[in-house]
Amino acid sequence: MVRLPAVSWSSVVPVLAIVALALAWGRELSVAGALILGVFLAGAVLAAVHHAEVVAHRVGEPFGSLVLAVAVTVIEVGLIVSLMVSGGPGTASLARDTVFAAVMITCNGIVGLSLMARTIGGRVAMFNAEGAGGMLATVATLATVSLVLPTFTTSTPGPEFSPAQLGFAAVASITLYGMFVITQTVRHRDYFLPITVGGDVVDEHAAPPSARSAVLSLGMLLVSLVAVVGLAKTESPAIEAAVTAAELPHSVVGVVIALLVLLPETLAAVRAALRDRVQISLNLALGSAMASIGLTIPTIAVASLWLDGRLVLGLDATHMVLLGLTVVVGTLTVVPGRATMLQSGVHLVLLACFLFLAVSP
Repeated sequence: MVRLPAVSWSSVVPVLAIVALALAWGRELSVAGALILGVFLAGAVLAAVHHAEVVAHRVGEPFGSLVLAVAVTVIEVGLIVSLMVSGGPGTASLARDTVFAAVMITCNGIVGLSLMARTIGGRVAMFNAEGAGGMLATVATLATVSLVLPTFTTSTPGPEFSPAQLGFAAVASITLYGMFVITQTVRHRDYFLPITVGGDVVDEHAAPPSARSAVLSLGMLLVSLVAVVGLAKTESPAIEAAVTAAELPHSVVGVVIALLVLLPETLAAVRAALRDRVQISLNLALGSAMASIGLTIPTIAVASLWLDGRLVLGLDATHMVLLGLTVVVGTLTVVPGRATMLQSGVHLVLLACFLFLAVSP
């Protein structure tokens, strides 16, 4: 009897998603069709992050967290550009809404849930204050340059950058992100490794996958990303129609995109925290926030060369208050290098405020 090799869901789902994309491309979707494609879209996102985790485990930390963050950001950028290409006045602020939602979800949601997972039993979460503090400072700078300054510049009317200002913000963003990558992987790698109470680095217990498995996962990661971007483009009219039918602000579309993209990474961060690897959770959360701004803004700046319409990046007063409070609270959380359940609750309440105000501004 010949045994067939085992086939995992993470390999089957991206292929099925590509098939569903090919069948639905260029067609008007019914409600049932949109729901089915939505399932495949979510499955492709989960598969993409799974394969990114396999590659990450092969290359080790802190490279692993970097691979995950970049993979998630590629998905996010693909979704944003796909929806912006579809046009419409509501897409002018889509990049801003999605990036800001990603910052709030990562810095408050993922951080809060990870700390909660570690501290809910009365324990104290331990992490490297040097690495976490540097990441938070970079996130705060990127968010201010890209999302706050456009509200106050005067070269163009409204919360928008002029072409020269957008180019400067793009260069500054990619430069800061590049400096972070060098710091995390070369200069001060030890700042981003998990620690125990005694200060020893926690070893990865599971054996890393083989080179063959990592290469296969890299290939399936690319297939999954193609499926995600294509399905998002196909689903974009249904997403916008659902938001309009529910009489919700158009900014909710950006929140939906960020929640969809970051859900698998949230699960990965919580799993790491449960294994007493809170530093990995913070690497995932703050690294994703950095990548979301540092890679999305330059991409959107390039895309704006051929995309018609306005590009609104500046936050309104309410969101600037939430961003400022997030930075202050985050600083007080990471500076001591340890946190309790109280800090996790503060971050989660901030996320709840953002989500509530998103649907009820």
